[in-house]
Amino acid sequence: MKLIKAIIRPFKLEAVKEALSEIGVEGMTVTEVKGFGRQKGHTEIYRGSEYTVDFLPKVLIEIAISDELAGKVVETVKKAAWTGKIGDGKIFILPIEAVFRIRTEDQGDDAL
Repeated sequence: MKLIKAIIRPFKLEAVKEALSEIGVEGMTVTEVKGFGRQKGHTEIYRGSEYTVDFLPKVLIEIAISDELAGKVVETVKKAAWTGKIGDGKIFILPIEAVFRIRTEDQGDDAL
């Protein structure tokens, strides 16, 4: 099992969600986050004072998936989140040691 963490632009969330649904992904966790990287940020003026906005809004999607579907999920997220500009995001793949569904006490792939 794998945990896929994808950091994407907020306006791409709906497209990614729909693309993942089409390939059979049944669940994900979405968190609004802020971060910076090569995109750097920008300056803004508020009440006459200039300030730098370093942390830009992003969305973190977390998907627990079987090993067999991990590659397909990564390709789907890459395709749906792509704009071709700096700041499109990153995808991380982590191994999952164990999964338990609390309600039914299912374990492993059955708990996904």
